Amino acid sequence: MRCPFCQSEDTQVKDSRPAEDGAAIRRRRVCPDCGGRFTTFERVQLRDLVVLKKSGRKVPFDRDKLARSLETAVRKRNVDPERIDRAVTGIQRQLESSGETEIASGDIGHLVMEALKAIDDVAYVRFASVYRNFREAKDFHDLLGELQGDEDEE
Repeated sequence: MRCPFCQSEDTQVKDSRPAEDGAAIRRRRVCPDCGGRFTTFERVQLRDLVVLKKSGRKVPFDRDKLARSLETAVRKRNVDPERIDRAVTGIQRQLESSGETEIASGDIGHLVMEALKAIDDVAYVRFASVYRNFREAKDFHDLLGELQGDEDEE
């Protein structure tokens, strides 16, 4: 693993432990050249995923971008960061196990909506307002009506 500080290719693992409920390994590393310390994560990747954007452009799937989207939605909400990590891991696993290598961005957005609905209603509404491109207050009202309808069914 290359050192992010001095770019040395000779770093040493000082500590390893399971992370994300065993879905990843967290490694603490040190660079013998500059003394820099940093953390890496090792995860299973079943296949390389490509995201098909609405514009037709194809970009590599970025787990960190997915995590940032969920973190933005739950910002200033009392949500355990571990729940977000589990949601990201779950979404990524669903995508990898779908058998498809090209995933439409809308499909990813739908999975994020499902995950946020289970985590926090406010985060769900925040994400939905961007994902569904809300233009007016009525859009929020309609979404809240959907949420209310789901609660009535339970």
